[in-house]
Amino acid sequence: FRILTHQFEGRRKGGFVLTYTTLASIVKYPFSSSLAGTKSKFGFFVSEEESFHKIATELGLILLNEHPLKYARHPLVYLVEAADDICYQMMDIEDAYKLKILTTEETKELLMAYFSEERQEHLRKTFLIVNDVNEQIAYLRSSVIGLLIRECTRVFLDHEQEILSGTFEGSLIKRIAERPAAAYKHSVEVSINKIYRSRDVLDIELAGFRIISTLLELMIDAVTSPEKAYSKLLIDRVSSQYNIKSPVLYERIQAVLDYISGMTDVFALDLYRKINGNSLPAV
Repeated sequence: FRILTHQFEGRRKGGFVLTYTTLASIVKYPFSSSLAGTKSKFGFFVSEEESFHKIATELGLILLNEHPLKYARHPLVYLVEAADDICYQMMDIEDAYKLKILTTEETKELLMAYFSEERQEHLRKTFLIVNDVNEQIAYLRSSVIGLLIRECTRVFLDHEQEILSGTFEGSLIKRIAERPAAAYKHSVEVSINKIYRSRDVLDIELAGFRIISTLLELMIDAVTSPEKAYSKLLIDRVSSQYNIKSPVLYERIQAVLDYISGMTDVFALDLYRKINGNSLPAV
């Protein structure tokens, strides 16, 4: 939300245009960081309360708590959340198949379970035409995504008044029909037990934790003590779009979080290697 609001405010300087609705639709947890508690989930920092309040007031979002700020979700948040739930789960299954974490039969069984017996029979007939196994899995994956989109759309429309009044609880995916709901639940269980805990995935997470923690530690130290020679070298690497040289320490730390959270995996790994002297430019 921080990054996008800054881009929104700078739209007249050549940035792209974002509407208030777009900004509100990405805030899954529409409350201030001071209300995060032990869950550590929030939609905006205390420093962004004024910006979100302006957006929420303009859009007529329901105010649940005034100090600190807490609002009911914008209705479009439910659709964004559903898209996230659907795509990540299905793509994780297909990626696990490509990485040979799941066998062809396991993958087909997981994806077929979303459909009625009649629909499953139709899919099997399609496999007689589409011989390539990878194409079969891709076809199944896209078919499941289509089904879940239709289901979540139905739930959204069925509960439209609750969503608009701010009384709807949970996510759309948790209200879909029994068969796809059971299949989705099983997919999540398989992902947790077999995909996310596989050795290859855990090795990548271990490496990622080391990379991110190192970058955070070094960058926080740099903005805390910007007068140090090494700190200046790190700070000078940061793009001017980040308020890394703010006179306020809180804002400099936020800039570090924005900078690192916006890194791609490849960029973060490359920077980590350079800092550690494992990757240097040719002299």
